[in-house]
Amino acid sequence: MHTWSTDQVDPKDRFDYWREVRAKGLFGVTAELEADRRRDFFGEFSLRKLGDAGLVELRASPYRVERRTGDIADAASNSLCIYQQLGGGGWFGGARLDEFSVRDGMFATSYSDLPYRTVPLHDDGFHLRIIKVPVANIVPSGAELGELVPRPLQDETALRALLESCFRDLIESNDAATAGTAPTVQALAHIALIERGIMRPKSRLAQQALRTAHLSLARRLIRRHLARAALSPTLIAGLLGISVRHLHILFEETEMSFSETVTALRLEQSRRLLREQPGQTIAEIAFACGFESLATFYRLFNASESMTPGDYRAQTA
Repeated sequence: MHTWSTDQVDPKDRFDYWREVRAKGLFGVTAELEADRRRDFFGEFSLRKLGDAGLVELRASPYRVERRTGDIADAASNSLCIYQQLGGGGWFGGARLDEFSVRDGMFATSYSDLPYRTVPLHDDGFHLRIIKVPVANIVPSGAELGELVPRPLQDETALRALLESCFRDLIESNDAATAGTAPTVQALAHIALIERGIMRPKSRLAQQALRTAHLSLARRLIRRHLARAALSPTLIAGLLGISVRHLHILFEETEMSFSETVTALRLEQSRRLLREQPGQTIAEIAFACGFESLATFYRLFNASESMTPGDYRAQTA
């Protein structure tokens, strides 16, 4: 993880440094700001490698950004970009694209080497994440991204939840190794290409991406509903919009079945509560984690930890 902020630069030089070294050198864009506002400028970013891809989080006070033809010639990236707006909102425009705005939480996708202009909508400036995936790793044979101008992901599409889940997996992952992140990076990119009409949903690569994304979202939905003793494959399959058989097939390709995954997550949560909530009784923790009976909780906890929940709490206190 590489991090940097303008706090490391004299106030009078902050925007000039950001514009020439960070904006132009790192992001390949032209940055502009009125001279009388430059002394108050603030910017920070982090950069983390995800195999061959990169995750950037950027926060900055307001300024204008443009990726011009000259910027592209000087700093070609040849990447698919998936953006998430975290704060402030932003306006996008350019000669080849319809103007649009993105609000907090929205996603947008684009090909890196096309011109655009953007400004924040509010005085709190920019706050966004960008995952850049080299095209060579993800574009199917014969496909072209030359027309993939910036465009927001529509909230109502069923693909949004799948893309967001893969995106969050990468944000939350501590594994920068290619082996750990490559399948999720590829699934994220391919979901974006399906949504933009670049990849056929029935193709082999698209189907693999959809399986990976459905499995990612299934695990998130399981965590969200862990406290429900009635948590079942039928519930999760219904929330995903797939059949129960399809759901079981997703988990058959992993190390644990659906029921084993639910049990493992419930035990994980129970261990955390035993450590962090000394005021809760063991029975309260068991039912808060969705175990249908105290006897079932004790049996499964003993099998997992070779000790009772009470002994675990005493040992980790």
